[in-house]
Amino acid sequence: MSLVSDDAKPYPFRAPSPLEPATEWSELRQKCPVARVSLPSGDAAVLVSRYEDVRKALSDPRFSREGLTRPDAARVSAGDSEGVFNSPMARTLNDQGHERWRRMVGRWFTARRMSALRPDMEAMAEQLIDRMVGSGRPADLVTGLAFPLPVYVICRMLGVPESDRDRFKAWSDAFLNTTRYTKDEMAEAHREFAAYMSGLIETERAAPGDDLLSLLMTGAHGEGEPMPQDALVATGQALLLAGHETTAGFIGLMVAHLLSDRRRWERLLAEPALVRLAVEESLRFDPNGANFGMLRYADEDVELPGGTVAAGTTVVCAMTAANRDERAWEYAHEMDLGRTPNPHLAFGAGPHSCLGQPLARTEMQAALSVLLKRLPALDLAVGTEELRAHEGLLTAPLRELPVTW
Repeated sequence: MSLVSDDAKPYPFRAPSPLEPATEWSELRQKCPVARVSLPSGDAAVLVSRYEDVRKALSDPRFSREGLTRPDAARVSAGDSEGVFNSPMARTLNDQGHERWRRMVGRWFTARRMSALRPDMEAMAEQLIDRMVGSGRPADLVTGLAFPLPVYVICRMLGVPESDRDRFKAWSDAFLNTTRYTKDEMAEAHREFAAYMSGLIETERAAPGDDLLSLLMTGAHGEGEPMPQDALVATGQALLLAGHETTAGFIGLMVAHLLSDRRRWERLLAEPALVRLAVEESLRFDPNGANFGMLRYADEDVELPGGTVAAGTTVVCAMTAANRDERAWEYAHEMDLGRTPNPHLAFGAGPHSCLGQPLARTEMQAALSVLLKRLPALDLAVGTEELRAHEGLLTAPLRELPVTW
């Protein structure tokens, strides 16, 4: 790992609130779009914050994910030998070959298949809202809807018992650690999560169903041969991790942004056809949900529009900063529910863009549609200044979202 220079900024930055961007973003985009930063581990990295730089770093094959397992790649958290970017899970999936793995798994995550699942998502959202309303006002939308809805969906897709959700929530937090967990706690979480997934796969192998893991283990995924055991375990971990954690955060923050300015919610009530565009704009506009960004490793010297990145450098691609870049967006700091086109980078870009983005989009649309229909009077039960985000993780979802109606 390269040494941290005196002018390196500690990263990640601390935002004034969960709904506001860090003050450093605008300054860096203007004056230092390719900036030296120091990660929580103490390792040096380069941070890119302009839209064109981030899009290129995420798409250009000279910036690789595989390089993040190299000994000289920067680590995120202190003592981090098994963070999410350099875990046994990540190394196993790299060994499978990225394109082949995406073909095997990606058949399940098409927009068409996700649309077919939407009625079931909306039915579950209805049930969750029934429970929330039955418990009385105020309610926490995070625990009432934003978290349990994507957990239900991904558990159904993978054949994972929903009753275990608290266990894999804890494991997910450890995978996403920056400063919250120790090295030993992270290693233990990796071992427990892998053992859990191995046991689940063995149970399913005895009686395969129609879930994704069963299709992968039996070779019914279209690639002609079963997925190996270690890859099945890593795939189950990766999908369970990504399939609930980020989407739960997106749903909570989306609703918070819409209710923080009542005119936004009222516009959607008057124009429900805008739900799809509103979801895309909330993904672009939110400044903190995926606050850390994605890492890449420069396999050779690369010239970006904003500056040069040297070979052997770990690059932090700040999608949230890029999505507020004044060079790429008209009225970048305004939430325009009818914005189109909207080529935001919330799910990354290029061949490594998020495989589950059709699922996340559909879940967000389902949750928002049902909320508008069932709770048109929905409002925040506290001021936005009282909202708090989780800290010490790669993502920064809301701890809770108190609402009334």
